[in-house]
Amino acid sequence: MNSLSLLELNSLVRKTIEQALPQEYWVEAELSECHESRGHCYMELIQKDELTATPVAKASAKCWASKWTIIRPYFERTTGQQLHAGMKVLLKVYAQFHEAYGFSWIVTDIDPTYTLGDMARKRQEIIRQLKVEGIFDLQKELRLPLFCQRIAVISSQTAAGYGDFCNQLANNPYGFQFRTQLFPATMQGEQVEQSIIAALEKIYTAPPTAPEGASLPAKRFSQSNVAPSGAEGGAYAFDCVVIIRGGGAKSDMSGFDTLALAENVAQFPLPIITGIGHDRDECILDMVSHLRVKTPTAAAALLIDHLKGVLDVLDDSQARITHYAQQRISTLNAQLSTLTESIPLLLSRCLMEKNHRLELLSEKVKLLDPTLLLRRGYSITLYKGRTLRDPKLLSKGDEIETRVEKGTIKSIIT
Repeated sequence: MNSLSLLELNSLVRKTIEQALPQEYWVEAELSECHESRGHCYMELIQKDELTATPVAKASAKCWASKWTIIRPYFERTTGQQLHAGMKVLLKVYAQFHEAYGFSWIVTDIDPTYTLGDMARKRQEIIRQLKVEGIFDLQKELRLPLFCQRIAVISSQTAAGYGDFCNQLANNPYGFQFRTQLFPATMQGEQVEQSIIAALEKIYTAPPTAPEGASLPAKRFSQSNVAPSGAEGGAYAFDCVVIIRGGGAKSDMSGFDTLALAENVAQFPLPIITGIGHDRDECILDMVSHLRVKTPTAAAALLIDHLKGVLDVLDDSQARITHYAQQRISTLNAQLSTLTESIPLLLSRCLMEKNHRLELLSEKVKLLDPTLLLRRGYSITLYKGRTLRDPKLLSKGDEIETRVEKGTIKSIIT
């Protein structure tokens, strides 16, 4: 029986593959694994059934350092992301079989535009899902509190951007006092989603401060994506949340484009400001947040400017109230001066009117004086001290009194 050694058999396989597959091929695949070692990039490729997501093909691929040092920077600059598991890629490969290490596809190029198209499709699908759920714009409906000074910060503790953010708040030119509390989170890589969601849960459950004896309404939020809209909710320990990122790789932004993170941020009951420091198009986290700025320092400037705007409104209101009060006092003083000047004249006029009425009344009294009638020849008959008008009221023996101008006559009725 003729037999081959394993090396001979593998050499035959290598020669057969080299003869059958002499060209380079563009292949579409999904990365199930991707890592670097000694400057080389090692990938595990997979293709899944579109309906069941069951793997239907697998292969290993390698990109040697001589090519990887050129391909990687261009790919990351173009896509804004690093190669990572779950990413769909278009690779240019050739077949290689090594007697000792087996078969592998050797990568000579990666087309970033293919990945950009797949990323855009995924982003649009996530955006569509958020809009179907009715939560895409929930954060936009919230308002920053007037005195937004209690700030929950989600960031890496060692990130330079976090230090810049705190320093700018502390050294603001107006002397405003801010209270910040860091909730550490992973800000790049595969752990971004769960790390930020966990930080949001801690912020939500942080005990609020309230006056002694006061009760606080219940809060509703959970990682199961059933948080209330901004119109509801109760008292919280913070006025807003700031998610900032500085010092990390700008190419590693995939963690901010996930459905679960977007759902949690969109439904969070406090305004969320993002400043994750990148120049490309907005990530989905930016889209669903309350406000988006480019850098951590810009986030600090936004909070300072917001408080300065409130102070300006208060100063303007105070000035307008003071001006109105002064105007009112001036008007009342003028009215008082006018009254002070007019009172003597009014009193004098009033006294004249009263005197005139008194004179008229005196004249009327004089006209009614009975002595005037007596002087004209009239007389007045009195019975029991009262004027007698009807003689039928008299009886025999009654005494009456008749007054005339010169005296009085007493008579007895017979």
